[in-house]
Amino acid sequence: MKITDLKPTLVWRIFDEITQVPRPTHHLDKMKAFLVDWAKRHDVECHTDEVGNVMMRVPGTPGHENAPTVILQGHQDMVAEKLPEVKHDFMTDPIQTEVDGEWVRAKGTTLGADNGLGCATAMAALIDPDLVHGPLEALLTVDEEQGLIGANGLQKGFVTGNILLNLDSEEMGSLVIGCAGGKVALCTIPLRMQAAPDGVFFEVSLSGLKGGHSGMEINLGRANANQQLARFLWEADRLTPLELSYFDGGGLANAIPRDAKAVVCVSREQAEDFAVFAASFSATLHAEYDAVENPDFRFDVRECKPQEQIIETHQAHDIIAALFACPNGVQSMSAAIPGLVETSDNLASVKILNDHDMVVTVHIRSSVDSRRDEVGSRVSALFGMLGADIAFDDAYVGWTPDPNSPVLKVAEESYRKLFGKDPKVEALHAGLECGLFLEKMPHLDMVSFGPTLKDIHSPGEKANIKTVQEFYELLGEILRRLAE
Repeated sequence: MKITDLKPTLVWRIFDEITQVPRPTHHLDKMKAFLVDWAKRHDVECHTDEVGNVMMRVPGTPGHENAPTVILQGHQDMVAEKLPEVKHDFMTDPIQTEVDGEWVRAKGTTLGADNGLGCATAMAALIDPDLVHGPLEALLTVDEEQGLIGANGLQKGFVTGNILLNLDSEEMGSLVIGCAGGKVALCTIPLRMQAAPDGVFFEVSLSGLKGGHSGMEINLGRANANQQLARFLWEADRLTPLELSYFDGGGLANAIPRDAKAVVCVSREQAEDFAVFAASFSATLHAEYDAVENPDFRFDVRECKPQEQIIETHQAHDIIAALFACPNGVQSMSAAIPGLVETSDNLASVKILNDHDMVVTVHIRSSVDSRRDEVGSRVSALFGMLGADIAFDDAYVGWTPDPNSPVLKVAEESYRKLFGKDPKVEALHAGLECGLFLEKMPHLDMVSFGPTLKDIHSPGEKANIKTVQEFYELLGEILRRLAE
């Protein structure tokens, strides 16, 4: 079965078109061109702005032309993650989708349902002759996943509605009315390199972890590949002193790192002891994480060719210690909302650039700005001791919950009518664009909802087929009620 055979047919067919368009964050020219062409083909009014946001507009259905204008909002970009063995170029290749029982997934890559399904649903609503609605505006923003650039760059008057339905949540049955803010710390450490000593070189790698969304899944206890590799190096160095030549791990700031590797050198006399300890450490990791991780994740140590240079010994030891000690994971839970993560951070990536700079990226989230800044200061203090240049990027504000929101009440009533039970009303630890929209348009009344997606920001991302149908039905009922 193909995804174009699934229901609601219109949503899945548009999503199938979207999967054929390369659209990693910061590379959205092809997606923008597709959206403009799609609007032209369907005789839908379409506008773009300076940063690349696309807005499509249709009038209300007959008899509802004067109802309040509703903004349907999603983001164009997707997180580009793949399994190491998969040959896929996110700049040129379409996503290969497959139906797997109750789910739709991709073959070895992220699916892009975050937020391709939100975009497809908004676009379907614009042209579906069976929906009853007032005037609609579909706002499809750019580069939400890194920097919220589209929301930051949104100009006054580009959209006109006072009600916004954000279609970027990942749990059917949940109505989201708040989210965390965040920022990204970029710690650049100038490396001091020196000639490599005589010894045995090993490549140490941790691979095949689940990873996932660093907001939505930070509380699941999954291993962070960067921190666990640094843990091994720190503990191994206590037993068999080592030199560090290379460290590379993780990728995107908002994805829990699944893979990391390092190249180290130990003395010939202690090479066997190093390998024995590595085997013991592998067993320890599996004992600690098999219950929450892919059980076939791998911790491997293999001898490799000698390197010409290493990081100066004392600096390397300081770097290993800092990566091991770096705040990572849940830092505090919300006192106001039971079960909600208040503050967290993700040791997202460690990269060596141009053979002389190491860049450590840490993504910090919090629903309390002062706690977000506190963790940022701790990261600055830690890596500042290494002489790192610390810069903060991609800062975004949170969205304060409004339990008295009129559109929330409409959404709750719509959900009860369709499904015979109460929805869950909650705030998320993930970041949404709604806080930025509210800064620019304080009059907005907003709620966020979506179908059930799992393992987003990882190659395991999948969308639940049944809930996509329920999601579209819920959207239709909300629009009908708002048009009355």
